[in-house]
Amino acid sequence: MFVDFQKEVDKRRGDILADLFRILQINSERDDSKADAKHPFGPGPAQALDHFLKMAERDGYETKNVNNYAGHFEYGQGDEVLGIFAHLDVVPAGSGWKTSPYLPEIIKGKLYARGASDDKGPTIACYYGLKIIKELGLPVSKKVRFVVGTDEESGWADMDYYFEHVGVPDPDFGFSPDAYFPIINGEKGNITEYLHFGSKNGGSFTLESFKGGLRENMVPESAVAVFTGNISSEDLQLSLDTFAESHNLKASLTENEGRFKLTIHGKSAHGSTPEAGINGATYLALFLSRFDFAGDAKAYLDLAGKILLNDHAGEKLGVAFVDKQMGALSMNAGVFDFDAESENNTIALNFRYPQGIDSQTIKTKLEQLSGVKEVTLSEHEHTPHYVPMDDPLVSTLLAVYEKHTGDKGHEWVIGGGTFGRLLKRGVAFGAMFPHSTDTMHQANEFIEVEDLYKAAAIYAEAIYELIK
Repeated sequence: MFVDFQKEVDKRRGDILADLFRILQINSERDDSKADAKHPFGPGPAQALDHFLKMAERDGYETKNVNNYAGHFEYGQGDEVLGIFAHLDVVPAGSGWKTSPYLPEIIKGKLYARGASDDKGPTIACYYGLKIIKELGLPVSKKVRFVVGTDEESGWADMDYYFEHVGVPDPDFGFSPDAYFPIINGEKGNITEYLHFGSKNGGSFTLESFKGGLRENMVPESAVAVFTGNISSEDLQLSLDTFAESHNLKASLTENEGRFKLTIHGKSAHGSTPEAGINGATYLALFLSRFDFAGDAKAYLDLAGKILLNDHAGEKLGVAFVDKQMGALSMNAGVFDFDAESENNTIALNFRYPQGIDSQTIKTKLEQLSGVKEVTLSEHEHTPHYVPMDDPLVSTLLAVYEKHTGDKGHEWVIGGGTFGRLLKRGVAFGAMFPHSTDTMHQANEFIEVEDLYKAAAIYAEAIYELIK
């Protein structure tokens, strides 16, 4: 049966944008300060989940909400189940937007909003791909379970809870519309390791606090330090101006009764590609390390500014590693927290590591760093994941991509982690194209509207080829 899936998408352009705009307007950032039994990650993610499931009910699906952690709906029949895993939570909007992050706006063919490309835009494109199959009544021999989570950006507690409580067998194979075309069939391991420091000061400068970063999987766009020191405001400002100009940074300095507050602005980026950002925290530490700090404060600043700065491959940390198939380890220094009144000051390092190395090996090497009291690991770790190219899931998805784009498909291993790895036979598939500009986790996140429609057509045919 021949179906022009792109034509079917074009018939629904207005509906696709309308549904996408509505869900983009929901601020679904995780907010633990407002979390409770009914809103495990705060009200925003729960609201987005409720909205999505009501949209599915509107279109005739029977839905299941698993206590506001995640939810799903199903379509079709058969013994085998195709799982589609998407997410509705977003990273914090941060600053530097030219538009309002939760008031979606199309400018010159680009749809700007937090979540436009990660992952609400691809989720709606994939949703409409399945909806087209349903509305056309195409014959299928397998079942589709479309799952949406609410904590993909912060630790995957949503999926831990979902799989434990959903009460149905896991899908047999599947994909996540949360990365790139042509396909992501390999994902590096993902672990955050925390460096712990004391709080002792000394010398003629005293570090009262140092804060930077919103999430471990984001490059800190800015950082703020409060300190005192034997220097005039004029001399400090002059030194800062020279430093900022030499590194092409923005910085601001205020002084109140001998206490300085210094902010340095960089550029945020996804933690799996730290080289795409400018880590404001490490540059702030580099600037401060030139002054007469001592004790734990000096160790903290020296490590952050002289070792972590631009050490994206972990070479200065002593953990660099390359696998022939999966590529190199990468490191993002994501969250900085120093307080002179605390005995537990930390730097959170997020590692994306290939096969051949593990989190304990990394930890052992980090424990040798000067000034570090202890190294601990995050509770959530994802080990390296790979689905071979000859798997029918991979070959089918690549064939559909090639048909719609005319481009040759190929395998791709990334440092980012997607819900595709939830299944042994799971991959990530779209929605960014090779020509797309990656603005995930950045200010002014956008998706090309025409790319959104093309992705929807690819998803429609891919789903049909997998379940017909």
